[in-house]
Amino acid sequence: MKKREIYSDLRCAPPFIIRVDGRTFKASLLRMGLKKPFDSRFAVSMGNIVEALLKKSGLSPVFGYTFSDEINLLFKDTPFDGRVEKLNSIVPSFLSSALTLGLNVQEPLAFDSRIVPVCREQIVEYLEWRQKEAWRNCINSYAFYTLVSKGSSEKEAAAALKKKRSSDVHELLFRHGINISKVPAWQRKGILVHKEQYSIEGYDPLMQVNTSSIRSRVVQNWDVPLFTSPEGRSLINSLIDDS
Repeated sequence: MKKREIYSDLRCAPPFIIRVDGRTFKASLLRMGLKKPFDSRFAVSMGNIVEALLKKSGLSPVFGYTFSDEINLLFKDTPFDGRVEKLNSIVPSFLSSALTLGLNVQEPLAFDSRIVPVCREQIVEYLEWRQKEAWRNCINSYAFYTLVSKGSSEKEAAAALKKKRSSDVHELLFRHGINISKVPAWQRKGILVHKEQYSIEGYDPLMQVNTSSIRSRVVQNWDVPLFTSPEGRSLINSLIDDS
């Protein structure tokens, strides 16, 4: 029956991005009593599970970019020889387990996964696209839950926002006292988790000289620049080139 495993040799070549999304998270998170439209406890857990993946999974993504219940992981190396079945099962299962433990919930949480092949020149473009989605998610979530808090049903709120222009949504929020440009940066632009190098000073008692060495650590950036800006492009390119 081994020959029936017809997808087992399906492989991808680097670079590629693995995007994971929460499966039916809305109902699960509501049962946990998390705040809407954004809850810092959930955001902290999302940042922490990406950090855990970089540190403890044995995989080597260049970085992870997360917002809402979405995580994007860039790979320049090919774990499991690029086997799609392995990548699309192990990555989301690790993150699902880590989030369930991190939130200390009694029901399992699950991510689904897809692989996005890119060339070097498309990586920043891809992140620009996802960051724009983070912004749309931010303004739409604030607008939706603002209408619900004012007495609309979820169905009515969704209908009221359907096909509204971004400027109209901004105006709606402003009328209700919300300046969307002033909400926390992580809600508008997402969180970037990556490795950085730092210098550590020491002393060699044998040689009786001061020493300096380079170490690496994983950091979470909760105030990322816009990836469409020169600063944002420079940051992403530096992470790609230094990995």
